[in-house]
Amino acid sequence: MKIELAESLGFCFGVKRAIKIAEESKDAHTYGPLIHNSLENERLRKDFNVGLVENIEDLKSHSKVIIRTHGIEKKNLARLHEKDMEVIDATCPYVTKPQQIVEDMSKEGYDIVIFGDEEHPEIKGVKSYSTGNVYVALESSKLDNIALKERVAIIAQTTRREEEYETLVSYLMRRVREVRVFNTICNATFENQDAANELSMRADVMVVIGGKNSSNTKQLFRICEQNCKSSYLIESSAELEPKWFESKTFCGISAGASTPDWVISEIIEKIENLKVKK
Repeated sequence: MKIELAESLGFCFGVKRAIKIAEESKDAHTYGPLIHNSLENERLRKDFNVGLVENIEDLKSHSKVIIRTHGIEKKNLARLHEKDMEVIDATCPYVTKPQQIVEDMSKEGYDIVIFGDEEHPEIKGVKSYSTGNVYVALESSKLDNIALKERVAIIAQTTRREEEYETLVSYLMRRVREVRVFNTICNATFENQDAANELSMRADVMVVIGGKNSSNTKQLFRICEQNCKSSYLIESSAELEPKWFESKTFCGISAGASTPDWVISEIIEKIENLKVKK
């Protein structure tokens, strides 16, 4: 079987940076998962003694705490400093940017609209920087009954699809007098999505690798599924099923921005060694 990797896949700049920071910060804890990949987080725990804490109260004063790539809520960052923690910031710069935009635009009196998933840690953090009205929506219908101000600033979750963002922007332009639009979608997201789209149009089976709770990985899977019905989202090689590859000749592989190379390599090796019915 022919196996081809998407031209752009795997670790993005922000994740590479966060992993390097964590490896250099032995005997530390991350406040929340550093990245959305449990296998890589476990490697950091085993090899570098980088633990995971979900509750600030579980952290002892003067200990080392790493801020995850998605960032955290502003009030929680303040609490960490109040407890005299050694705060090591691994927030992706592409996430820091929308945090600053939200803070600045809300201070100027704009209502803030965030195109994203309200339950995603990145959005929870970004939203917390607003000093005024802030609304989170994935579809325009969620804003239909909201009395927006005449001036609105809109940003996007870094891992969303550009086409869907444009739809919400167009909706706002028809509703209010002034719309300030900020392109906060990460370049790596564009590149990975474009590469996955191109490859999935040619492959007869697609394997998308990444965390099941990773927004950008789920976006890649949706794109591949539109072009190739035999598309599968997995986190590890243990999830591979030989039947997926029966009568298939061309396997395409894409991977989310939090997927390490060693996981991708393991999965490729297992696919190559699968005993599949022709």
